[in-house]
Amino acid sequence: MRKVIGTTHFDEAFAYDGDDLGAVYTKESTKFRVWAPTADAVSLNLYKEGDGDNLLETIPMEADERGTWVCEKQGDLNGRYYTYSIRIDDAVNEAVDLYARSTGVNGNRGMILDLRSTDPEGFEEDVRPAFVNATDAVIYELHVRDLSSDPSSGIQNVGKFLGFTEKGTVNSQGIATGLDHMKDLGITHVQILPSYDYATVDESKLDTAQFNWGYDPKNYNVPEGSYSTDPYHGEVRVKEMKQMVQTLHENDIRVIMDVVYNHTFNTEESWFQKTVPDYYYRKSGDAYSNASGCGNETASERAMMRKFMIDSVVYWAEEYHIDGFRFDLMGVHDTETMMAIREALDKVDPSIMMYGEGWTSGDAAIESSLQATKNHIYQMDRVGAFSDDIRDGIRGNVFYPLDTGFVSGKEGLEERIKFSVVGATENQQVDLAANENSGNFWSRQPGQSINYASCHDNLTLWDKLTISNEGVSEEDRVKMNKLASAIVFTSQGVPFFQAGEEMLRTKPLQTEEGGVDENSYSAPDATNSLKWDNKGNVLDVYEYYKGLIAFRKAHGALRMTTAGEIQANLTFIDGLGENVVAYTIENSPNMEIAEEVLVIYNANKDKVSVPLPEGEWEIYINGEKAGCEALGTAAGSVEVDRISAMALTRGISENAKQTGETPQTDSHGGKSDSLVRNLWLCIGGVCLAVMGIFGYKRKRNNAGKETKR
Repeated sequence: MRKVIGTTHFDEAFAYDGDDLGAVYTKESTKFRVWAPTADAVSLNLYKEGDGDNLLETIPMEADERGTWVCEKQGDLNGRYYTYSIRIDDAVNEAVDLYARSTGVNGNRGMILDLRSTDPEGFEEDVRPAFVNATDAVIYELHVRDLSSDPSSGIQNVGKFLGFTEKGTVNSQGIATGLDHMKDLGITHVQILPSYDYATVDESKLDTAQFNWGYDPKNYNVPEGSYSTDPYHGEVRVKEMKQMVQTLHENDIRVIMDVVYNHTFNTEESWFQKTVPDYYYRKSGDAYSNASGCGNETASERAMMRKFMIDSVVYWAEEYHIDGFRFDLMGVHDTETMMAIREALDKVDPSIMMYGEGWTSGDAAIESSLQATKNHIYQMDRVGAFSDDIRDGIRGNVFYPLDTGFVSGKEGLEERIKFSVVGATENQQVDLAANENSGNFWSRQPGQSINYASCHDNLTLWDKLTISNEGVSEEDRVKMNKLASAIVFTSQGVPFFQAGEEMLRTKPLQTEEGGVDENSYSAPDATNSLKWDNKGNVLDVYEYYKGLIAFRKAHGALRMTTAGEIQANLTFIDGLGENVVAYTIENSPNMEIAEEVLVIYNANKDKVSVPLPEGEWEIYINGEKAGCEALGTAAGSVEVDRISAMALTRGISENAKQTGETPQTDSHGGKSDSLVRNLWLCIGGVCLAVMGIFGYKRKRNNAGKETKR
């Protein structure tokens, strides 16, 4: 039988599609079902505790349909721990249930759990913050420990889920930190680095300094114990993670989970391998394929691995109210699986986000045409990918520390910036041949382009700008940082940034030689933590990010949802010279108020003068400030400061004022006819003639409604 593992014949014979894998608990009894088609025998081991010598009972399981093994134990088993002993030929493997909902310390025993008893008060009424379109998101990437581990955080629950629930925390200067900081900044989503149970932090030694990003999965459906106040009692980690999500929701912040289904921490000792050897992993000949760069890669195209991934994300979305999923090395997975996950999440809530890294760390053992890489994103509806185009265009190649980008004045990157401005969607105004990062317009919808200048990987934005611009003043590097952020927040697509970027985050090496860490996955807190006391030193940068977010939220022109809308409404301005990109947007269907937006990026070391379309323009973003309060006006032309961005707006056209009509567009980005426009204007009894005004303010077509679990 083992010789045909991984073939379609094997899946046809044994794939199980029931919804009762794992331990199904009631107060009267618990039913167990495990998929182990290659096993000769399976037994259930019941333990009193999550570790130690306290075996209560071993119960033989019976072979059942399609390779599953089952048993039922009478009585209330809430709080008991369990494993399976799986005999294959002469070997017996003790394994944790792949579907375990919690575990004991260090994840070596599953836990039977009454999940309703872990719900915080009011959790059943928890409401996801209103959200519809991906382009409305502002995503903030954060590690659980990083939020609170620096002494200046003012947070009591250091390194814990509960650190996210504390309000009113301040640094030594009395300036807001933690939750209040995130809320004030204006983010819509926080993306948390892996928070499922991972292998490389010893939960029994939390008094010892330890750190890991968490990209080393052990139990996929269990919260990480080191982030709880008590890793020995599995119900605690579950409740406290729910408390974190609930509090963030109460503060209008959605939660995205960083998930790592593409590999496991190890191979031979993983629960996958101990349950059904060689089924869950791809092999090249006798060796395990290693597209993850971590020693193995999972086989998402196989029925039960695909089912596991679908079941897992749906479980997190339903049980913990998670609002989105970021897939690590998504290119290792196949497109069919990713679309199956999208379909399953749509049944829970279509507003749940899905995106990932559109690449691999090596060659995968499936055909490249099947992989969920960036170049195949256009095949996957509402599944996004990180744009290395905008990242490397802005700051320089992440793999070459000394390489510079557009904001540092590197020449010849205008077309790459334009490619990024349109969210990697097809656009005749962009010279694709000039963008060496991508050979195609890979995004079908702007919401599929996750735009960023820094994330947890590689150098922080500030460290990159420092290393690659030797001899450049700090003043100019701050200008570069601000310009980088302005490009991200005024481009079509989904803005994403690393926590602390708004405070010029650095990751100092803890060595005598000094320097910074570009791969801090296991570096100490002193390297990885957010240095909250620095916030007061760079308040102008913080306020700039806050203003950019507010401006983006106020102007739907920056959040268009289709390629057609961008093609119809966004126009690049030609003839501006090197290191300058500018464009206008008019008649966007998402615009809350009828106006045009003009954005200019000047990466030169000198000021530039840019001609303006006719009329008077109000300035809302310049090199120093950003927000929703006008900073001045301009007409005819405008002078843009060196190494800076500028955003201006202009009211409705003179023609619209004379006719009493507000320009609209249809769902395809084209101009609507007068009849449809006039009907729209009169909905709800509103008539411009009666109102006697011309600047009619419309509601967003896609205003979100609160959705409930």
